[in-house]
Amino acid sequence: MNAQPAISGRTRLAAVIGSPVQHSLSPALHNAAFTALGLDWVYVALPVSEGRADTALDAMRLFGIGGMSVTMPHKEQVAASVDQLDPAAAALRSVNTVVPSPDGDLVGHSTDGAGFVASLAAAGVEVAGTQVCLLGAGGAARAIADALGRAGAAEVVVVNRTASSAETTAALASAAGCAARVGVAADIADAHIVVNATSVGMGGNLLPCDPTLLHSGQVVADIVYHPRRTALLEAAAAVGARTVDGLGMLVHQAALQQRDRKSTRLNSSHITISYAVFCLKKK
Repeated sequence: MNAQPAISGRTRLAAVIGSPVQHSLSPALHNAAFTALGLDWVYVALPVSEGRADTALDAMRLFGIGGMSVTMPHKEQVAASVDQLDPAAAALRSVNTVVPSPDGDLVGHSTDGAGFVASLAAAGVEVAGTQVCLLGAGGAARAIADALGRAGAAEVVVVNRTASSAETTAALASAAGCAARVGVAADIADAHIVVNATSVGMGGNLLPCDPTLLHSGQVVADIVYHPRRTALLEAAAAVGARTVDGLGMLVHQAALQQRDRKSTRLNSSHITISYAVFCLKKK
């Protein structure tokens, strides 16, 4: 890989905002990709407390930040605050990528759902024709529901504490072309694929569902990647289910984010290679 260019007055800045954000692997991924392409960019993590996303967008304009990734809990607020939304982000009311347009407008994109489906495909998991039980109804869950519908899932069942939010998320899957409904915990046992799209399990041993509902023959995926092996995935593996951790989604949505920053000319192979190198260094 190429040596990282020295930071200068011409270096472009990109960042991720979130709370918490200190655990984020996005700086390692994106900086490795920038280095691989010899681009004079640097990517940092910026902690932004809940409710302050508007301030972060103002700072993006003020400092000329060239691209911003958005993670929990800011995706919905950013979607309501940017100047323009791409079609997917508009449908989802959720943004995970913000880029400036040539005229200075901030444009919101959503790459989470497509990145998640790509991560399943990379793990050898076929979505088409399957019944998926989706735990959660927040911004990431909505993106995943939309993408699962577009990928040909037979049914998406949404399980969430708030029924109205679950209905909104299920409607996105329906609009994307598959059967979808609000479910209950018992539906987890009937699913081919179980997806935890909540933050439960991040940095702790909490479970988003009753582990006795999991069984062999299922695929259990978690969007949480810190820790990489969540309590849910441990419980799933213990009963013989196949597991997919959240790192794959991070890699593939990051590749799509880089694609949206058109000046970087990055593709999935670059980001995947950069991530592989990063993992090897961490071993």
